[in-house]
Amino acid sequence: MHDHRKLGRELGLFDSDPLIGAGLPYWLPAGAAIRHALEEFIREAERRDGYQHVYSPILGKRELYEMSGHWAHYREDMFPSLDLGGEQLLLRPSLCPHHAVIYRSRQHSYRELPLRLAELGGQFREEASGVLGGLTRVRAMQLNDAHIFCQPEQVGAVLDLIEHAYAAVGIIAHRCRLSLRGSTNKYVNDAAMWDLGEQALAEVLDKRGLAYDAAAGEGAFYGPKIDVQIMDQAGRESTLSTVQLDFHQPRQFDLTYVAADQSLQRPVMIHRSILGSLERLVAHLTEVHAGALPTWMAPVQVAVLPVSEEQVPAALVLARRFTEAGLRAEVSEPDRGTLGARIRLHRLVPYQAVIGARETTSDTVSQRLRNGLSLDPMPTPEAVDRIISVTASLSLEL
Repeated sequence: MHDHRKLGRELGLFDSDPLIGAGLPYWLPAGAAIRHALEEFIREAERRDGYQHVYSPILGKRELYEMSGHWAHYREDMFPSLDLGGEQLLLRPSLCPHHAVIYRSRQHSYRELPLRLAELGGQFREEASGVLGGLTRVRAMQLNDAHIFCQPEQVGAVLDLIEHAYAAVGIIAHRCRLSLRGSTNKYVNDAAMWDLGEQALAEVLDKRGLAYDAAAGEGAFYGPKIDVQIMDQAGRESTLSTVQLDFHQPRQFDLTYVAADQSLQRPVMIHRSILGSLERLVAHLTEVHAGALPTWMAPVQVAVLPVSEEQVPAALVLARRFTEAGLRAEVSEPDRGTLGARIRLHRLVPYQAVIGARETTSDTVSQRLRNGLSLDPMPTPEAVDRIISVTASLSLEL
């Protein structure tokens, strides 16, 4: 069984320090490279799908969260307020109130809907110390979040993007869960609103022919959710992606759009996250792939291995050619061990470019693949183009 906490430290992905605090891991260069690749991937996928990206502050006044309902229904999961200049500021537990304010800063027409606002933003949860662990349960997370403001009949196409993303990163959903209201005061008390939202999401799942389990008491405080569940190697289930239907916050923030008849109408607000928090995603990917990540997100995509000291200058030039082509490459010099030892050291790197005397004089590259296969020597430009092609296609194969 592969544990991301052990693998993550062995591969130099992340670490933690008591001086920073529990549940607050920091990303090392290799982990940051994975995260950056995922951020680029999802931003581009969202752009192609019609999303507009925004940035918003990680702090907000207490009044913002009183208006959204977080203060009344979610306070126990929020960090204590910061008193500053007579105001109470809070680290945000969610991005949705900020996006609601961004939406209402301009007048919108029905012709603009659905309006999709996306952000890779930080959010903060006061998790109990006993549940914190690695990257899966943290107190500060970077969320691939978005909010779609639309007409009621426009609810539904988010699941296609989730399927595309899962295929690209190489994970499989365990199941879909229809998360419904509970009986406690955690939930907004509006039975008609809940009936409408729960029925709408059930219809979306039914129309797509997706099997799902309904779970009372798992909804957000403001509305029902479709949660895409994943399972780790130990059989523990968690939510990665989610689609949430919200009639509450548009009412609280008085969000409107101008309809075709010039009347002001209330939009529906869809909360959706495709990749979830990058912390939980990287933890899951590390375990699923046992550290051998797909080429496009691997921290090092090409390891250049000179056979002897004589080939080091040529290896440095080759690594520079890979780097200038947009790939992540590094040179593993002979002082790190024998060629066999260095091959084993870089066993999780997708491509190993071995440079001996023959390759140096002929400007060719001999490639060893992570899966144990070796390719015949090929001209350097061809080798570079081949790896770029695999990377650009988001292929899971080598």
